[in-house]
Amino acid sequence: METRANHLWVGAVTLVLLAALAAFIVWIARLGQGEQNEYDIFYNQSVSGLANGSQVSYAGVPVGQVREIALSREDPEFVRVRVRVKEDVPILVGTEATIQASFTGVSTILLDGARKDAPAITCETTACPEGAPVIPPGRGGFGEIVANAPLLLERLATLTEQLNTILGPDNQEQISGILANTNRLSGELANAAPRLEGTFTELEVALREAGEALDAFEQITESTNTLINQEGTALSKELRGTLASANLAAAELAKTLEDTRPAARQLRESTIPSAEATLQDLRATSRALRNVTEKLDNQGAGALLQGQTLPDYEP
Repeated sequence: METRANHLWVGAVTLVLLAALAAFIVWIARLGQGEQNEYDIFYNQSVSGLANGSQVSYAGVPVGQVREIALSREDPEFVRVRVRVKEDVPILVGTEATIQASFTGVSTILLDGARKDAPAITCETTACPEGAPVIPPGRGGFGEIVANAPLLLERLATLTEQLNTILGPDNQEQISGILANTNRLSGELANAAPRLEGTFTELEVALREAGEALDAFEQITESTNTLINQEGTALSKELRGTLASANLAAAELAKTLEDTRPAARQLRESTIPSAEATLQDLRATSRALRNVTEKLDNQGAGALLQGQTLPDYEP
């Protein structure tokens, strides 16, 4: 009986020592990790791949681990993931927690998105529905693909149906016609390639000649500009002298016309009418002499006495 009691005491002391050793190891581990803060993340998607002890990283740097995974007490549609993060990690407003999945099935939580000078996430700056500040969830990477897999499958099925409709028997004949026309067009282009090449050659020659003509025109323009700039002053002086001489001649002509106006008026009013009357008289006299001459030529001298009656002779 006494031997059995000793064994019980040895076993109890051994268990106590093992528990103390475990507590000491945990304390040493926590002492090495330093102070940590706890945060809650609420996901409305599957968190498969996460487990207690899963790694939590900030921009790829390990900063903590998952402490607890459970359904939310307020809304069972959400999964609450409580994480522990080192106290010196800047969990600021704007930080999001994204589940980083992998093909091996092991998932981690990636923290990112904090902005400089933003306040820290605490129960004063955000809600604490279950006793810890909440980090908003983020969706991306493989987790985003998995979350959207049903929608992607639905759209893929819709696309497949549309392709079946497009490639149906009714449209296959039209598609074949389009392909045949395309082949014929390609053949015509291949046959026309030599003519097109000749046309392009002529076009290049025309462009080159146009460029040469443009260069010649630019040279003529430069020469004209040089002539205007160098000899324009002398030409303008000569032109001014010519215009001054023309103005002087015009003034002298105007003065001469002023002097001849009285004589011109007298000539117009008296001399010219008298001359016209004299010319009319001369025309009348000329006509009378022409008539007399014609009678003498045709009828002799008796024609001049034809109209006069001689007196009767009485013995």
